Amino acid sequence: MLRKLSAAFTGGVIGALLSSLLFWELGRNGVTAWMGITLRPGLSFAWLYPRLVAGGLWGLLFLLPLLPSRPATRGLLWSLAPSAFTLLHVMPMAGRGLFGLGYGALTPVLVLLINAVWGLTAAFWYRAAAR
Repeated sequence: MLRKLSAAFTGGVIGALLSSLLFWELGRNGVTAWMGITLRPGLSFAWLYPRLVAGGLWGLLFLLPLLPSRPATRGLLWSLAPSAFTLLHVMPMAGRGLFGLGYGALTPVLVLLINAVWGLTAAFWYRAAAR
């Protein structure tokens, strides 16, 4: 059980690292601006650290025995949980409205994409490390 717990948390952290770097790169290269989204994160420890911890905690969802033999489907399914939390709680609390539309009309698409990267990475890491 400890191996699975460690694999789930670590997969979530690694998924969060990759998705955060993707998000930063999209902002740095102007893709988010091109999409009409005003989010452009700066790469710093203060920005990255909470995302890594939250990614690890969200990774604990992989301990639930849903679709264990289909990691891609499982990763995409579990990526909907942090997406919903971000779009329905975090963004409204930041004053950007439901679904973060205050950042731009395509913000939900960006959030779903970034979290899909997290979910796929975490799922495949968990599958490889939990054996």
